[in-house]
Amino acid sequence: MTVSHALEADVLRRQDPELADVLLGERERQSSKLQLIAAENFTSPAVLAALGSPLANKYAEGYPGNRHHGGCEIVDVAERLAVERAKALFGAEHANVQAHSGSSAVLAAYAALLRPGDTVLALGLPYGGHLTHGSPANFSGRWFDFVGYGVDAESGLIDHEQVRTLARTRRPKAIVCGSIAYPRHIDYAFFREVADEAGAHLIADAAHPMGLVAGGVAPSPVPYADIVCATTDKVLRGPRGGMILCGGELAERVDRAVFPFTQGGAQMHTIAAKAVAFGEAATPAFAAYAHQVVANARALAAALAAEGLIVTTGGTDTHLIIADPAPLGVDGRTARGRLAAAGIVLDCCALPHDDGRGLRLGTAAVTTQGMGAREMRFVAGLLASVLRGGTETARAREDVRELAAAFPPYPR
Repeated sequence: MTVSHALEADVLRRQDPELADVLLGERERQSSKLQLIAAENFTSPAVLAALGSPLANKYAEGYPGNRHHGGCEIVDVAERLAVERAKALFGAEHANVQAHSGSSAVLAAYAALLRPGDTVLALGLPYGGHLTHGSPANFSGRWFDFVGYGVDAESGLIDHEQVRTLARTRRPKAIVCGSIAYPRHIDYAFFREVADEAGAHLIADAAHPMGLVAGGVAPSPVPYADIVCATTDKVLRGPRGGMILCGGELAERVDRAVFPFTQGGAQMHTIAAKAVAFGEAATPAFAAYAHQVVANARALAAALAAEGLIVTTGGTDTHLIIADPAPLGVDGRTARGRLAAAGIVLDCCALPHDDGRGLRLGTAAVTTQGMGAREMRFVAGLLASVLRGGTETARAREDVRELAAAFPPYPR
């Protein structure tokens, strides 16, 4: 913890000790357990500083140079920095950095291109599609006619022939490519070809791989998609929030879909933190980090397979891994609970063509901590031992604590 953070914690402790205990407890949880949730990471102290800055006080509806409130001349500079850095980082003609989340970005993309009732083709929820890809509990499933494509039963890879057939027969207004649980690179050129054949817009939901794109270890959807939606956290290692990239011809439609159609005032402290993250992601150090994230994921996937878990698609190209713990005698939900008790924090998710649940792991956070392939093999062995019952929970929890202590996310 930095001196400034220590002072801020001291102020909060005096004013609101109850909430201070909550924050300190979460800091302890993050630094004493293994954070293997694929959607999480540790931001830099600079990003945290921007999030806790006076920009949090400013109301700034609208866009730089055209706000609905006075006194925006300073925050305008922050947003222009974020926009220009995002455009340069991803090679996009236009960037909107106001979306409050990845889901907000997807909502704005739909609002820019679609009308209620339009048909949309997207990866089905059982195969890794997101809630915004047609869940009946979500606005997407209520407002649009979603058609789901799937993955091959044997390989676990996207069934490209099914995608093409559905596009030809259903003639969707838009095709969405992207997933929260697909560990391989997406063939954006293929989806662009299919979208053109069907006369459809192509929307890339790249929330998970966008940090890898920034680091040069994943293909970019920007040259192929009409609109790219992404989060600024996960591997990108920025604040929780969303962004939208598109060509100049869609810039006005996208901006109006964000404000005033789906959102009000921008969160200027978050936008400043996004600018910090984009600047960090443009450095050689971040590129090295992104390469290590993938190397760690591949090492962890191989080690889990060696321990007897079934790794879907046979491995990974990205930061995330989907594994079935059934060969070790447990289902995904039971496995997640046992591992949480041992201090190993991860998610479970649907398994393609299976009624059971698998484990979803990610290496972004542990790589930020400085862990490498050796630690990934240790983690896989410990995880498997816990699930088999070979290591007592208390012993495993101590092993986890020792490993986490050796790689603190925020060294004191």
